[in-house]
Amino acid sequence: MKPQSEHTQPWWRSRSKIALLGFAAAAGFFLLSEHRAHTLEWLPWLILLACPLMHVFMHGGHGGGHKYD
Repeated sequence: MKPQSEHTQPWWRSRSKIALLGFAAAAGFFLLSEHRAHTLEWLPWLILLACPLMHVFMHGGHGGGHKYD
C-alpha cells in the first residue's frame, strides 16, 4: 500500500475545477430563473410523489428487519 502524500489537495482546489463549479452555478441559476413557472407548477405533484417513494425506499419493504417478540 502506498503512503498518502501530506500535500494532497481537495478536488476543488484546481483552477479548472473552480471554473467548472462557477459555470455550473451560473447555468443552474439561469435555468431556474428562466424556467421558474415550469418548475413551480410541478412542485405539488413532486411532493405527492415523494411520499410513496420514500415509503418504499426508506422502509426497505415490510417483510424484513422488523421482528417483534
